[in-house]
Amino acid sequence: MTHQISEPALAPLRPFPLVMAGEGSHVMIVELAGGHRFRARLSSLGLNQGSELEVVHRLGGKTVVKRGDCKLALGAGMAQKVMVAVASKNQA
Repeated sequence: MTHQISEPALAPLRPFPLVMAGEGSHVMIVELAGGHRFRARLSSLGLNQGSELEVVHRLGGKTVVKRGDCKLALGAGMAQKVMVAVASKNQA
């Protein structure tokens, strides 16, 4: 008896804090869950909703991300407030 296994439909991914992304992950920012000053600070660093990032290094909650040719280090508190989803190139 042969069982055919169908591939499940891809469900929309729920956002999760950047601090939970693994090294080497490609993610996209879906929300900045902080106040106006927090959003303005990250925006000045080029981190906005829709930005795609690569997680380069994690140590505890501290996270180093790469956007283009620029690497940025975020503390645990900031990384906790950056909500991300897996970037489309990882969903293939």
